[in-house]
Order: sequence, then C-alpha cells, then structure tokens
Amino acid sequence: MKTYRTPSAMKKNLIPAVILLALVGWLFSQYWFYLPRFIMSFTDPIGEFQEVIWQRGPTIASNEPQPPNILLIVVDDLGFNDITFYGGGIAGGSVPTPNIDSIASQGINFPNGYAGNASCAPSRAALLTGRFATRSGFEFTPVNPQMAKFTNTLTPTDDYMEENAANYPPVESLGLPSAELTIPEMLDAQGYHSVGIGKWHLGRAEGIKPMDQGFDEWLGFLSGGALFMDVDDPNVVNSMQDFDPIDEYLWANLQFAVRYNDEPRFPPDSHMTDYLSRQAVRAIEANKNQPFFMYLADNAPHTPLQSEKADYDALSYIEDHVERTCAGMIRGLDRGIGQVLQALEDNDIDDNTIVVFTSDNGGAHYVGLSDLNKPYRGWKMTFFEGGIHTPFFISRPDKIPANSQYNSAVAHVDIFSTVLAAAGVEQPGDRVIDGVDLMSYVMAAPQIVLDRPLYWRTGDYKVVQQNGWKIQLQERNGMSWLYNLNEDPTEKNNLSEAMPEKLAELTKVLYELDNGMVEPLWPALSQGRVTVDHTLRAPPDGEHEMVIWTN
Repeated sequence: MKTYRTPSAMKKNLIPAVILLALVGWLFSQYWFYLPRFIMSFTDPIGEFQEVIWQRGPTIASNEPQPPNILLIVVDDLGFNDITFYGGGIAGGSVPTPNIDSIASQGINFPNGYAGNASCAPSRAALLTGRFATRSGFEFTPVNPQMAKFTNTLTPTDDYMEENAANYPPVESLGLPSAELTIPEMLDAQGYHSVGIGKWHLGRAEGIKPMDQGFDEWLGFLSGGALFMDVDDPNVVNSMQDFDPIDEYLWANLQFAVRYNDEPRFPPDSHMTDYLSRQAVRAIEANKNQPFFMYLADNAPHTPLQSEKADYDALSYIEDHVERTCAGMIRGLDRGIGQVLQALEDNDIDDNTIVVFTSDNGGAHYVGLSDLNKPYRGWKMTFFEGGIHTPFFISRPDKIPANSQYNSAVAHVDIFSTVLAAAGVEQPGDRVIDGVDLMSYVMAAPQIVLDRPLYWRTGDYKVVQQNGWKIQLQERNGMSWLYNLNEDPTEKNNLSEAMPEKLAELTKVLYELDNGMVEPLWPALSQGRVTVDHTLRAPPDGEHEMVIWTN
C-alpha cells in the first residue's frame, strides 16, 4: 500500500531545508572570500613536512677557471627606510641590518636604484627578462577576482571593474609568457645550475612555472604570498591589520606551505624566512663545485605581518605593535641573509660570487607605517619615488672595490644584462633588451651619466625618468607631475606649470616609449586611489594628492 504525506507533514520537512539553505546562503554572503583557500585544500592539498634533497654538483672543484656564481636576492615590499645602510632604518634606525648593509659596503651601492614596477609581479618579470614588463604585456599583477571584489567592496575609494571580471582568465594561467627569455634560461648556455627559492608570482599553469622558465630546481610557492607560520603557532606573533581589506583577504586565504619542484605542497619546519635561508645555505653547499645561479626571493617583509616571537621579544622597546612585528620580520630577514652570505665564505666561493640585493618595490601604504620609504614620498602602487626607489647593491670581491658608489639611475632591467655579461653569455639579438651591463659603466667610466630613459606604466598612469628629470602622467584626469630629482629628490616641487617646455620634452620621450609597448595580456580588475602622503591606517582629511592605480 502506498503512503502519502499530508501537506502538513511536507511543510514540516520543508522548513528545516529552507532554514538550512538560508543559513548556507548567509554564511556564503559573509565568508565567500574564503572560497579560494577552500578550493585549494582539495585541488592542491598540503601534506606532511618533507626534507628537501638538493641535487648535488661535482664532488671536486674544477682546476679550470670558472664563471662567477650569481646570487640574486629579491625581497618583498622592503621600504627604502627599512634598512640602516642609508643612515635610517625601521623604528628610528634601532633595528640594524648589518648583513644586508654589508653587500653594499663590500661592493657597490647604487643610491638611485629603481624597481621594474611599483607592484610585485610585473617588477619580477622585468627583473628576470631585462625588459620593461609592458614589452611582454605583463602590465598588471595577476589577482583572483574574488580578492579584487572583496577589497574594493571594503574600500569605497576603489572601483571594481565588473565587466572585466566576467571574462577574466583563470588566475593560475596568468604569468610570464614562455616566449620570454629569463636569466636562468640564458645562463644554461654556460652550464649554470639554476636554483629558485621563495616567491614566484609569475604563473602557476604548465609551461610558465619556474621549471618551465629555466630553473633546474625550485623550492617555494607559486602564488603571490604565503603565511610565514601557522597563525596559532606559539613561536609566532601576528599583526592583523583591521584597517586593510587586502590583509583580511590574505589571512583568510594564504597557507603555510611550499613545494619542491612539481611535488605536492608541504609545511616548512620553521618561520618561512628562516626556512628559506637555511635551504639556500644547503643549496649553496650542494652546488659549491659548479657555477650556479640562485634566485632567493624572500617574501618578507610583505604582509601578512608575522614575526618570530624571539625577534618580537628582542624589540620590546618598540611600542607600536604593527611596527614591532614588521621590525621583527626585518630582523629575521637580515639574519637569514647573513647566513646565506656566510655559506659563500664557508664554502670558499665568496670571491667568485656576484651578490645582487634589491626589493621588488617600495613599502606599502596598507602596512600603516608612515616612515617605510623615508625620505621619499609615495608607496607601493604609486610611481612616486617611495614606490619604485629601492635599495640596489652588488658585491663581487674579485672585481668591485669595497665601498664603491655609482650615482646614475639604474634599474631592475639592468640585472639581466649585467649578469649575462659577467657569465660570458651574449644577449639575445631577437628582441629589445632595455637593460645595460652596469659593470661596463662602473668599472670603465664611473663618471659617465647613464642618460637612457626609464619607463613605467599601469593602465593610463605612465612615467618616464631621464637624466634626473621625471614626469608622471595620469591620463584620465589630466594630472601631471614634473620633478627635477637632481635638485628635488623627494618630489616636493611640481614643475609642470612652471616648465611647460620640459614637460613637453619628456612627454614626447614617454609616448615614444609607450608606443613600443604591447597591450596587456589580461584585463585590469580595479582602479584604486592611493594617497601619496598618508597611510591606509591614518587616512587624510580634506584635499590631498593621490594617484589612480590600475590593476
């Protein structure tokens, strides 16, 4: 006999289902920005800790002359005033950075060193290829649309571009085109063994991962960031920036994990900075008897801010929690770089190793610390000096005298040509290379000014610097900034109205370069207004200068 449910019984069963659906809908509306991490936990799970066994080179060093080893250290969002070499330093200079400073004091300091871009990924693309990132179409940092939507929802000064988000390619497919030639690909001709450690951020899909772009071994994370430790680890101190929507998204989605080559992800056994430093030491030991290129791309001191507790405790005199946490990260970063430099000496290869140190861009306004880029104005995500004027050091004991200095403007794009020349590798002749071999100027004619133009672009925000003169154009609102950096390095006096002829001269140079670039490989998702002179933690009242940063 068939049993039929009465309408009242059906109604009783329907009510819990409706409540459950409503609850799921409410949870999704409140916490949908956790979705990327949830998906990754299934598609790319994190396993147990594993020891990395680095490929070992020859057991005995060759008696023949060897080309120099190359150690390229690129840190993440380090402000010009985060280190003590220039007489400043974070927390009023009370946190010394002797190991980072030693690269400059034992080699050459470029006081006018410039990043490839004012944000992470395009800067790294320029650095590894010797070409302005806009020559390959790598104009914007790849961003998960959920992140762009979330941060713009909470930041009313930003505009989220819904029409672009609707057709945005899978974020993992966005990266450095395989047709571009990288430093490790070029060094392969001279038999270099190339090791990458740390942050990649140049693509996660097959064909554009580190192993596809010239690296023989890779240990790190492919996306733009990772946690430095598990949030609830008793040996970590966290600073969660409640004023920063980007930070909220990072805490929700980043994970504490790395991978070796194409193997599954696993958690490090210590703070990320400490772990990457120790692995770099081990990789140096494994390759000491053969020429190697090491790209050590630390993610410190990028947010989320997480300091080792021991470093945080050592800085108890710093009252501000945010500053103390960030300072702890820089203390750990400097210690780790010191360990890597010591490994070169311990393995008796320091005299035949070129060490390059720089940051991918300047400090960010969303960290909330006002002096990160002092004395310069502006932040990451602006082309004011604070966003692109970065520490830039090279040491090579057998070639460069200690305490050398070269004052002309140099840039990340120059590292490609400089490294290739030192290794005896000819530059590619089938494409424009924007960089130059810096040693040919430093060693042969240090008094000669490098007068070539440097160029930056993101959307309609475009910049050129040449011979100490710099122009910034914001096409959408007709804004222009003209500065004579030779006399006004901190960009206080805008000469756009006072010097129309110079403005026109540099505008012509800018558009000649601009016309040689290509269209972006993927669309922008947001247009954010970034204040030039204020942090996100202390937004300004009334009128203030800002730029519109397209990404």
